[in-house]
Amino acid sequence: MLKLYGSARSRASIVRWYLEEIEADYEFITLDMQSGEHLKSDFLEINPMGKVPAIVDGELKLWESGAILLYVAEKYGKMPDSLEQKAEIFQWVLFGNATLGPGIFVEASREKETPRLLTPLNQIFETQPYLMGEEFNVADVALGSVLAYIPMMLKLDLTSYPNVLTYIKRISERPAFQKTIVQ
Repeated sequence: MLKLYGSARSRASIVRWYLEEIEADYEFITLDMQSGEHLKSDFLEINPMGKVPAIVDGELKLWESGAILLYVAEKYGKMPDSLEQKAEIFQWVLFGNATLGPGIFVEASREKETPRLLTPLNQIFETQPYLMGEEFNVADVALGSVLAYIPMMLKLDLTSYPNVLTYIKRISERPAFQKTIVQ
């Protein structure tokens, strides 16, 4: 069984959200970050960076939420067959983690990056309910989690992006989101 290592209020919640969405069997192993469990040798064998989330699936040890999400989607048959469609999913997962997250959550870049990043997303959500069209997929978990954390963690006025707000509401109402992100 896949083991997911994490802690309360960590990016492990994003992976848990996706595992719940696809109804995968997994074991969640809570690490006490305050006492430094993530820096002990047994966990450092899983993730030498000492960060969560990380998974162990058989012999595989994998860390970084985006990599884990993509692995889980592939493992459980949730990736499209087409290389082009897979590439689009990779694009959105990487964009969420490497561009959108830092652009919005790093205070020094927030003012400049917010309109640059949210305006095109607002346009996408004007014509479709999810990133890649009518169906929710792993890309929505990666990118949607970043967007959903904005109203939870920042006092940003998103009224200029009504379609982004609708998207955040749509994904936030999903039962798996409610079970794992809203606690």
